[in-house]
Amino acid sequence: MTERVTLITGASAGIGTELARVFAANQHRVALVARREDRLNELAQAIVAAGGKPPLVIACDLQQPKSAEAVVAALAAANVEVEYLVNNAGYGLFGRAIELDRDSQLGIVDLNNRMLTDLTLRFVDSVVKHRGGILNVASIAGFLPGPGMAVYYASKAFVLSFTEALHAELAGQGVRVTALCPGPVLTEFQDRAGFEPGFDSAILNVSPAEVARQAFEGLMANKRTVLPGLGIKIVPVLLRLFPRWFILAGVTKFQLRRR
Repeated sequence: MTERVTLITGASAGIGTELARVFAANQHRVALVARREDRLNELAQAIVAAGGKPPLVIACDLQQPKSAEAVVAALAAANVEVEYLVNNAGYGLFGRAIELDRDSQLGIVDLNNRMLTDLTLRFVDSVVKHRGGILNVASIAGFLPGPGMAVYYASKAFVLSFTEALHAELAGQGVRVTALCPGPVLTEFQDRAGFEPGFDSAILNVSPAEVARQAFEGLMANKRTVLPGLGIKIVPVLLRLFPRWFILAGVTKFQLRRR
């Protein structure tokens, strides 16, 4: 009988690492995907030491051509099938869109959107077959326009919309589909994006471990969205109370103050 796994992208740091720990602690065998093989091996060893099943390590840069095919080949070689898919890999860049490097911004779209969609469509039949689930990591940014991080915010709006649509399309088939929408979480994301965490991180921040715990529980309960932390849960409610132009002006003022 073919073994089933939970495939987690971006597993070498931050929320991805904590999601791997949570799934493994709940008796899932995890397949870990990221660029940094040394980090993945360390995580795999820690999972085994904690009593988890030996993870499958797939060192792969998902921004490279044919990377999805490489993931598929690695799973086939290990004789495993995807029961749960966790699309966590992604990044953002801080700055005005017209000033940032074009290729780097297109890379955000490639990783945050194209690869997420590619992997979802490649493995959805397997997920349905095993009545598993899909967890896509969006962001509270997906509810907002994002001057100062325009492409990143837009990419997360795509993730949120796509995931909610899948949640509806797969309803009744025994498949869980959830969008995880955290606020500022102190991880390596900020360093790569190019900004220092501000007071929003201090007020709204929830630890990566807590985000992962709530994400796992929300997915298992088939919640359409998970917004970790009380402060983040309030944001979509507040957004409905103000016109879009007002929200846009507020985000612009706040974001560009980081410069």
